Formats: sequence, structure tokens, C-alpha cells
Amino acid sequence: MNDPITVSRTKPELKVERPKLHKVLLVNDDFTPRHFVVRVLRAEFRMGEEQAGRVMMTAHRRGVCVVAVFTKDVAEEKATAATDAGRQEGYPLLFTTEPEE
Repeated sequence: MNDPITVSRTKPELKVERPKLHKVLLVNDDFTPRHFVVRVLRAEFRMGEEQAGRVMMTAHRRGVCVVAVFTKDVAEEKATAATDAGRQEGYPLLFTTEPEE
């Protein structure tokens, strides 16, 4: 006997989740010149002069400031590049990342 072949025509439902986001943080230090921090913010995070100045001053006053929010890979890449820019000039400039809540 030949059994009929049945084929399901419904497509499996795909659940697509948004990627987890991470914050890039600028940590204040007492050694890196303010103008250099502004230059790094403008170069690595494409900020304007005024916005970069505000971010730098917020980190200076509060000790830390959120610079931007990206996917994990992009956040880590930008934080590393910005920190490396400071290290190349001999400054202890530090950018870190943490998951966004």
C-alpha cells in the first residue's frame, strides 16, 4: 500500500531579538588634558566640538560619563580604540563598556 505523503505548508515562526546594547563610558583621570579628551571624542565617536566638550566636562565633574550606546562588539571596539589613542600619547585615558540595563 502506498501511504499519501503530507507536506506541511506552514513556515516556522522565527523570533528575532534585538541585540543587547552596551554603554561606552569615559572614566575621568587627573592627567589627560581636556583638549586631548575632546579630540579623541570627536575622532572616535564623531561628536561635534560642543558635544565633546560637554561629555568631557560631565566625566570631569562626576567621575564617569556615558559617551554612547552600541551593540557589544561596536562598543568594545570604540572603547578600545579611544583608550589606545590615549596610551599612544602617554595618557591614562580610559574608556570602558558595560551592558545597558
